[in-house]
Parts: sequence; C-alpha cells; structure tokens
Amino acid sequence: MFASWTLLNRLGIPGLAAAMLSLGIYHVRHESPSLPPLSPLGRPSPAPEGAAVAASGVVESRSEDISVGAALSGIVLEVYVPADRVGTHVEVGTPLFQVDDRHLRAELEVARARLGVARERLSRLEALPRPEEIPPSQARVRAAEEAMKLARDRAVRSARLHAKGAASVEEAVDRDLEYRAACFELERSRKDHELLLAGAWGPEKAIARAEVAEAAAKVEQLATEVERALVRAPIAGDVLRVDVRPGEQVSATGRPLVVLGDVGALRVRVDIDEEDIARFRRGAGATAFARGDAGHPYALRFVRVEPHVRPKRSLTGDGEERVDTRVLQVVYELENNPRGPFVGQQMDVFVTAGSESQANLTQKEQRPYLASN
Repeated sequence: MFASWTLLNRLGIPGLAAAMLSLGIYHVRHESPSLPPLSPLGRPSPAPEGAAVAASGVVESRSEDISVGAALSGIVLEVYVPADRVGTHVEVGTPLFQVDDRHLRAELEVARARLGVARERLSRLEALPRPEEIPPSQARVRAAEEAMKLARDRAVRSARLHAKGAASVEEAVDRDLEYRAACFELERSRKDHELLLAGAWGPEKAIARAEVAEAAAKVEQLATEVERALVRAPIAGDVLRVDVRPGEQVSATGRPLVVLGDVGALRVRVDIDEEDIARFRRGAGATAFARGDAGHPYALRFVRVEPHVRPKRSLTGDGEERVDTRVLQVVYELENNPRGPFVGQQMDVFVTAGSESQANLTQKEQRPYLASN
C-alpha cells in the first residue's frame, strides 16, 4: 500500500499541475479581450526627391520674436492692447501698456518749479544794475564831491589863519584831516558807483547758469522716466502674445509682458545636426512640412546661415532645455504661405542637395541676404 501511495504522489501531482497550467492558458487566450492594431496619429512627412539633410525647425517672424518688458517697476495702470486683441497690428510708437507714473509726474512738477526759480535768479543777475538804483548812486557821488570841496575850503582857510597866528595848530590839523577823509569818501562813492554799473559778478552768473542747467537736466531726466513708464511698440508688427493685465505688479527685470513680431513674411529657423553639417550647402533650397500636416509642403527660400554652431535646444518654447548635440542654425523664408503656419510652430524640414555653385557662394554674395534681415 505504501508503494502504491508513493507511485500516486510521483504521477498525480505533476499531472494535476499540468492540468491547471493548461486551464490557465486556455482561460487567458479565450477570455482576455483582443485589442485592435493601432494606427499612427498622423502620416510622417515625406522626404522630397533629392533631399540631402533632414532637420527640424521653428516658425518665427521676420523680425524674430521681440519680447517687450517694462522699463520701470510698478503697478500696471492700463493695457492698451489687451489679451483679447492678440493679433492686432501696431505701428512704431503705438502705446502697449502704462506703468504707474504718478509719483514721477509729481517729482517732474517740483523739478519744473525749481527750474523756474533758477532761471529767474539768473535773469535777475543778468539784469543788474536795476535802472532805479543808478540815480541814488550818482547822487551819493555828487554829495561826496561837494563834501570834499567844503572840507578842502575849510582846510585852506584854517592853514592861512594858522600862518597869521589867528588859529591854533590843532584847528588847522583837524581841518586837514577832515579834508583827507572827504577825499577818501568821494573815492569810495565813485568805486561803489562803478561796481553798481558793472552789474553782477561773472562767477556768480556762471554759478547761476550752472544751476539752471542742472535744474533743466533734472526736468529732462524725470520727463524721460515718465515717458519710459509708457511702453510703446519698438517696431511695426503684430501682437503675438500679451501677458500683462491692469493692476499687476511688474518688474523691470521680470518676464516679457508683450511679444511682437513682423509676420508679413514668416521664416523658419532650421537646426541642422552637427553630423549633417558636412552635407549642407549654402544657398540650398528646402521644403518644410508642418507637424501633423504631411500633405501640404511649404517651399523655403534661403536667407542666411548663422555661422556659430551652438548647443541644440529642445523645441519647448522657452529655449532653455538642451540635449547633448550641437546644431548649425539656418534661416529660411516661406515663399508662399496663404495658409501658412503659426509663429512658434514646429516644422519638418528637408534641405535639398546643393550644387557646386551654391557651395561656393562667397561672403559678398551673402550680404544681400544679411541686409534683408
């Protein structure tokens, strides 16, 4: 009996395990739902015939994206091109938004008042002498002259009387001293009159002119600060993005608040990997496809090469993330874009093989392209 039990253990347990395994496989194959095969979301961009280099690019405006920030820190009082008007075309100097400048305007009024005071002080110095001050000064000179004549007459008579013994020595000396003092007083009166007629002292007027210039510079400085508080469009173009609202606190070193761009002619900035640089030729044409739209190719016209191979940046928008390769950036322009892509949109770019004449373009031949930018 013990032998039969041992034989059962040797044959029954493995058989039971095999039966359970078969049951599990059957259940998984017949009870699990089958998923249909997945198709790609979009057809990949086809490479045109004769393409030499495949690259990626980003659409940008002809002027490139211009991030407009605030020149001064403060509270935004008004936004002239709000977020719901993105896409509006603006001319050079069009107001975009206004930073609080009330304290600057108050300081400007104070500076203007000080400038007025400095100018009046300079005018007063330049107008000297006052016409009504001249007659009294002339009268004092004439009075001193008459006093001198009287003192001289008394001194002469006292000297004669002293010579005849009719006057004492003390009286004669006193009359002589009075005469000399009258002469000195006449000289002082004449010098005072000359000083009056000379007007203000030259260095005093120079200091007054410097004070006027300083006050005027302060007014100009504050007027410039007031003007900087009103942010204007630096170029003629379209408003691509608005990231500011009334009441927000902005900083002069903060984020870009308004993004402008000249979208009259769109361009594509193409990143050519360093492994493909040897196969790229200056002036070579290119064809681009918007991501997800492989059925509509865009013809590209060569504009320029930026001759600085730089670390590649991932196409996330802010341009800060990098990968471990370097790229040569080539700028192309969309020749016809009636239904063209949007600024910032990614493109698949295929650069055609360049001819020998394109490969030998000189720097002189590239200048028109550089100037057009």
